[in-house]
Amino acid sequence: MKSTHAPFLEQVIVTLRQHPDGLGLEALSAVLDGQPARRTLQRRLAEWIQQGHLVAAGTQRSRRYRLSPAQPSEARIPLSPEGQVIRDAISQPLHLRTPVAYQPALLEAYVPNHTHYLPDALRAQLHLMGRARVDARAPAGTFARDILNRLLIDLSWASSRLEGNTYTRLDTEQLIEHGQVAEGKDAFETQMILNHKAAIEYLVGDDRLTTDTGTVIALHALLSDGLLSDPLAGGRVRWRAVDIGGSVYRPIALPQRLEELFGIVMAMAADITDPFEQAFFLMVHLPYLQPFEDVNKRVSRLAANIPLMRHNLCPLSFIDVPATVYVDGLLGVYELQRIELLRDVFVWAYERSCQQYVAVRQQLVPPDTFRLRFRKELGTAVKAIVQGGLPLDDTRIAQVTPDTVPETDRPRFARQVREEFASLHEGNAVRFGLGALELAGWRAEAPRTVQ
Repeated sequence: MKSTHAPFLEQVIVTLRQHPDGLGLEALSAVLDGQPARRTLQRRLAEWIQQGHLVAAGTQRSRRYRLSPAQPSEARIPLSPEGQVIRDAISQPLHLRTPVAYQPALLEAYVPNHTHYLPDALRAQLHLMGRARVDARAPAGTFARDILNRLLIDLSWASSRLEGNTYTRLDTEQLIEHGQVAEGKDAFETQMILNHKAAIEYLVGDDRLTTDTGTVIALHALLSDGLLSDPLAGGRVRWRAVDIGGSVYRPIALPQRLEELFGIVMAMAADITDPFEQAFFLMVHLPYLQPFEDVNKRVSRLAANIPLMRHNLCPLSFIDVPATVYVDGLLGVYELQRIELLRDVFVWAYERSCQQYVAVRQQLVPPDTFRLRFRKELGTAVKAIVQGGLPLDDTRIAQVTPDTVPETDRPRFARQVREEFASLHEGNAVRFGLGALELAGWRAEAPRTVQ
């Protein structure tokens, strides 16, 4: 997927797989899309070694990079016999793998609620793992909102890491919670993390979201913001051909056919009733189709969470998923139209997420139901006060209170607005659609009004 700012880890993985004896820095740089700057590539290679993706031998000009033979997290993923066969097949050198175009037969063979990528017993197991102790009357997305602070960090970090982002989890936490950019990281990596945060907040903030084309296009717009060479490509189906670096797969190039198939994929996904089957279907078919110029995999990972959130199941964060196995699972879909290896990754990743979040939620203080009920109205009021340069007093709060807040709830709503301002700072102002400079400017102009 050629792009001026293309992430490189996936390309590095598939390139080094073809060179088991390793490659030097110059040889590796020459085959990568986007031609990263030498220092940038050196820094990323060093951090990927630290993360366990790669190993290196030699010094200075004789230094060669190879794939790590065994990552600790990878060793814990049990592969099915079918998954191992797929991994062996796509590990062959490129010249031994048959070039292949998009195969509509994979989609045509799928009948929602009759075809199942996840067998009955496996779906039952996933439901048992992901079931949350949430009131049956609670709105969709309650579980995700309960653990939102943790989910924002975990999913933003883990999904970005699968793209080669070298932010650590601690770096990510500092950026999301305090607006602190990690030292030595470039703007591209920082923007990728912040885009994930915005996209996750979008998913969690609206309990009416469904797996439709509008939602997925909005996800792409949020996730690709500032990262594409052509800003017009964000939030729209691509009209250019794309390549998959290090693969013999060639996605569809005709825009009209691409848009038609994108609509079919999303319509079929919407018809699937089981949330896990729906989630995995999106993880398979969105990257396979490549409807966008770039950022397709990130869109698929977040879109897979929509049905889980709607059913108040544990979300999928991709914590500790090794990039090599994940990439191999996708290559199995791209080149062989086989889903079993990616399914192995999906199941392991979901089990790992459940271990994290079911326990986390049990330790949480019950959420403020009033704040949840009026979260949109609170956001509207806070934003109106800051952007309008208004003082924070009862008169102004009453003026910006939306009509959807009943009269009986308005005194408590006013108190809640004040509480929101008490915890508002430049690092978390984005929760209300505000920039750090906007908030700082408001405080500088009207400090006397904050009570």
